[in-house]
Amino acid sequence: MRHLRLFRGRLDGSRWGVWAAAVGIILIATLLGASRSCHVPAIYNFGDSNSDTGSVSAAFGRVPPPYGETFFGRPSGRYSDGRLIMDFMAEKLGFPFLSAYLDSIGANFRHGANFAASGSTIRPADAKLFEAGFNPLSLNIQLLQFEQFKDRMRDLYNQAKSSCIRSSLPIPEEFSNAVYTLDCGQNDLHFGLVKTTEEQVRASIPDIINQFALAIEKLYQDGARTFWIHNTGPIGCLPTFAVRNPPTPANSDQNGCIKSYNELAREFNKQIKDKVFQLRIQLHHALLIYVDIYTAKYTLISEAKKQGFVGPLAYCCGHVGGGECWETSTVNGTPIFATSCRDPSKYISWDGAHYTEAANKWVANRILDGSLSDPPIPLAKACHKG
Repeated sequence: MRHLRLFRGRLDGSRWGVWAAAVGIILIATLLGASRSCHVPAIYNFGDSNSDTGSVSAAFGRVPPPYGETFFGRPSGRYSDGRLIMDFMAEKLGFPFLSAYLDSIGANFRHGANFAASGSTIRPADAKLFEAGFNPLSLNIQLLQFEQFKDRMRDLYNQAKSSCIRSSLPIPEEFSNAVYTLDCGQNDLHFGLVKTTEEQVRASIPDIINQFALAIEKLYQDGARTFWIHNTGPIGCLPTFAVRNPPTPANSDQNGCIKSYNELAREFNKQIKDKVFQLRIQLHHALLIYVDIYTAKYTLISEAKKQGFVGPLAYCCGHVGGGECWETSTVNGTPIFATSCRDPSKYISWDGAHYTEAANKWVANRILDGSLSDPPIPLAKACHKG
């Protein structure tokens, strides 16, 4: 990806299945019964550019205009023209937008922090990932940052004598009651698709999922109890793939998306859902909510014109001839500056790889009520009673 250029098995046996289903039913009933008194004090987020609110911008250099123009009126560290799904999640809970952990200027961590970093992967970054332009702040590094953050915030809170200072810090006792959100995995597939074969990508998925499970287990050991887990979106519908390198007719779906790429995304999602199923048995005091982002995004793409967008694969900022959003490129001997379109709200894709604020809002409205979640619990009711 181009972020650093900005610097930039299901459980076998019916016994386990029946037992796990029973545990799930009891857990859901308990949670729904206690939902009236539910209070989510904070969100701690981990992921990539789908939810990065400023990590890469703070670490490697400012995201340039026209990013951020729609809502913020200036670059905000987000790879969109405005708000991300994560921002709408914070708004839903009545929180200010999450401050990036790496951006300490004017940060308020009272209701959580964001460790997501654009271009990052679930798998630990190595030389090949880095050379391909992916971020070294992989999920395991984000967890280390969280550990440091948690220890430091506890010290600061206990040392603070002013209520004014404490008001911008998380209450130590509330870490265990917070929602821990994870939106990652797309870049692991992305890297494989640009650097290896589809068969190799498919073969790599189990290891990616195992690395993801280790992250969940680590957070659980650190006291996290409620997890809001996004699966990955239809990567074959990203214009950076489907428009700039069009699929053959046999490998193109009704929307012009690359079928084989989306099949890999669905296989990834199947395996991550199975892993969540296993973790529910293993982590007895955890609530793991699996959120089907794929279905929400693919529905939007399939109904683009019906929902008021210009088309499923059009994008607002950039040039089909190869120019990235914010860059000048030469097309047929003519320099072209790739700036934004007149009305980003009419587009699903902002720059070919990331969604517009309008699309993010549409998707957020479909997932926050719990209708695409397993178990079907709304974000505002995502409280664990252990």
